[in-house]
Amino acid sequence: MSDYDLVIAGGTVVTAADMFRGDIGINGDRIAAVGLDLKGTRRIEADGLLVMPGGVDTHCHIEQLQANGGADEENWVSGSTSALAGGTTSVITFSAQFKGRGILEPLAEYRRRASKAMVDYSFHQIIADASDEVIFKEIPEVVASGVRSLKVFLTYENSHVDDRDFLRVLAAARRHGMLVTVHCENYEAINWRTAALLAAGHVEPKYHAWSRPSMIEREATHRAIALAELVDQPIQVFHVSCPEVAAEIAQAQARGLKVWGETCPQYFVLSASDMDRPGFEGAKYMCSPSPRDAAASAGLWDMIRMGTLDVVSSDHSGWGYMSPVGKRVHGTNAPFSDIPNGVPGLASRLPILFSEGVGKGHIDPCQFVRLTAANPARLFGLYPRKGSIAPGADADLVLWDAKKQVTITNDVLQHVIDYTPYEGMTVTGWPVATIRRGQVAMRDGKVLAEPGSGQFLARGPYDLIKPTGRLPFGFDASAYQV
Repeated sequence: MSDYDLVIAGGTVVTAADMFRGDIGINGDRIAAVGLDLKGTRRIEADGLLVMPGGVDTHCHIEQLQANGGADEENWVSGSTSALAGGTTSVITFSAQFKGRGILEPLAEYRRRASKAMVDYSFHQIIADASDEVIFKEIPEVVASGVRSLKVFLTYENSHVDDRDFLRVLAAARRHGMLVTVHCENYEAINWRTAALLAAGHVEPKYHAWSRPSMIEREATHRAIALAELVDQPIQVFHVSCPEVAAEIAQAQARGLKVWGETCPQYFVLSASDMDRPGFEGAKYMCSPSPRDAAASAGLWDMIRMGTLDVVSSDHSGWGYMSPVGKRVHGTNAPFSDIPNGVPGLASRLPILFSEGVGKGHIDPCQFVRLTAANPARLFGLYPRKGSIAPGADADLVLWDAKKQVTITNDVLQHVIDYTPYEGMTVTGWPVATIRRGQVAMRDGKVLAEPGSGQFLARGPYDLIKPTGRLPFGFDASAYQV
């Protein structure tokens, strides 16, 4: 008699803490048992494979709404396809806000669009205009809807908030038990330096890196941490590009602050020199913060081993290279300042990190699971439902061939974007099957899930992001509507 609906048999199970040979028994959409010689109605042989939690990508842009009424090229069906092809089963994406407008209407529209998802999903709510209406009336409704994180930009013309509005966002998050995620670059410094570069005739894509050197990211990170400390509000610093920035986070953590840091695969394998290519080609590698150099990449591995950086996301923000609404929206002669930032990475995140990290000895498989599944799930209130292999957890698994070599080409990534910056890169380690809530969602590169089969992940309060209780002079300014 079968005890389980499905058994993943004979693989090497990898969790955030352990590796062991075993079987995983699944009933319905949940893991029911982890053991030996389990019997199931259906059986998937995983001998010779690693069996890990499905990837949790807590920083990706999928069909994000634009101010002109359109949306990002990557839609929820294509984005889900790419995520599942790469071993990711859960994502957190972004609901937009536009200057002078509220957040509830775009959130409702975004939820409607996300209903086509094939991965499980949640949202960060962007705050670009910290009006009284948004801060005091609309954010509580966002929390009630199951969204428990906010995103602020300290740069970009149409998105950045100044220090006072950043403080208002931090205070609102403290009142409502939310986490604040931050894009840390100095808006005024970038604008000043960009104006000088353009005046000097430096307009090609390579000058994107010149416009935002690492001290611009480091300063903004230091400032974001200081303001968060003033409010006693936990934050996560997004897409850390170099060890100098991570050092600011390490110092804050040493003081007992709740500050977390994330990085992305592009900062391990791309560099500023990739933007120095003939013609418009360098636009393919433009993202913010800019990739740095080999020394910065090596330093990031040190910061991961120290635990300072404990999440690796994709920051998938694909703009097509040939698309008229993508990188060349302003033409191929546009200055670097008018070229959309961002690189695609939903499907390539796990293979690149595994190949570069585990394959080259920087991290072990358990650390890989922590960086890509367990830690992001914990930080954003999804653990142990997600990012875990234990009875009661969602049966989200990826079967991983650690020896399989694949040369990355755009077609194997299955996103809608017409290029990948990793074209021609050979990686060792590749997902051969992805299981989402007990259903085989991808097998041998073929995505089997149906549009609309993803579920919204409502997030309630959780202890990890509670304030420390340490306030300057013991005064809680967030209690007042200022």
